[in-house]
Amino acid sequence: MTERAAAPGARRKRDARFVEIAAEAGVSEATVNRVLNERGSVSESARERVIAAARRLGVRRVLPDVRHGLIHIDILLSHGDTPFFRRLLAAWQRSAQIIDKRIVLHRTILPESDAAVVDAISRSRYKRAGLVLTARDTQPVRDALAAAAARGESVVTLMTDITGVPRVHFAGIDNVRAGRTAGYFIGRLACGQGRVLKLCGGLSFGAHRDRMAGFCEALAAMPTELEYQGAEIETQDNADACYRAVSRALKQGDLAGIYNSGYGSPGIAAALREFGAAGKVVWIGHEMLDEHRTFIEEGTMDIVIDQNPDAQVISALQHLLHACGVLADSPPLGPVEFGVFCLANLRQAPYLPSTL
Repeated sequence: MTERAAAPGARRKRDARFVEIAAEAGVSEATVNRVLNERGSVSESARERVIAAARRLGVRRVLPDVRHGLIHIDILLSHGDTPFFRRLLAAWQRSAQIIDKRIVLHRTILPESDAAVVDAISRSRYKRAGLVLTARDTQPVRDALAAAAARGESVVTLMTDITGVPRVHFAGIDNVRAGRTAGYFIGRLACGQGRVLKLCGGLSFGAHRDRMAGFCEALAAMPTELEYQGAEIETQDNADACYRAVSRALKQGDLAGIYNSGYGSPGIAAALREFGAAGKVVWIGHEMLDEHRTFIEEGTMDIVIDQNPDAQVISALQHLLHACGVLADSPPLGPVEFGVFCLANLRQAPYLPSTL
């Protein structure tokens, strides 16, 4: 981009002088000088007032960051060792390499227990500006997050939301609509008759509850005779549990479709192959993985709904850094868009690095 010279005789708008900024911020001219030229020691509150005043007065210069020193952010992830979880970790690793060096991301992988999650939320070895959390939606976790927000820490929930907490953002897809999408495709592809098996990763996660609600809502609105009213089976993303559930359903006969809101895909594929049902039962699941691409290519799986971990990480960082005063402009509101993949639009590049 080239810069055009001002026309002859044109008058450039005068920047606010230090005396005007000082009056606006309620500090001395010397304090304004120290803040804007980053010289000497100034209290954090005075620094914030000077920079805010300079912005209000339209000062045309690169202003210092509101915060001094390192900004510590905890990334607390508790969701098991699934391929999607490893994709999420890889996305955090990529993002950590491109953000400002003053922003320190502390990534912690936690057991799926309330005690471990609550302890990680409640204790910190440094002054924490905020945290990003993936965890079960339980009362102890809600209480710990409410206490963190009361301490002035910004909270962002990632991938699965936590109800009733004072968070600044949920960085994830609209899981109800994702479930509706699965219900729509099952209704269109399953030939209108038979039973549909509902497999759920775990109802203690808000994402799975929302997906199941959306799925049943969409399928109920379809002009089909599919039977889907039975309770969903919680598998905890376990392949053996998925295998047993699908095997039982196939033995009962008349199975038309499978919707799995979580993982455990190898068990589903094994049962379909063993009973000669691969390609005959519509199967819709979540997350684009290398094995899911293989299942789709061989005709065992039909559609995958992907929640885009890189976009979720970017959304989480943007909203958290905006809440911490690092980013001036408000990030986009609303959920992360999800993708729908089938045989016609698969990519061939690996979804997971070989090192993870």
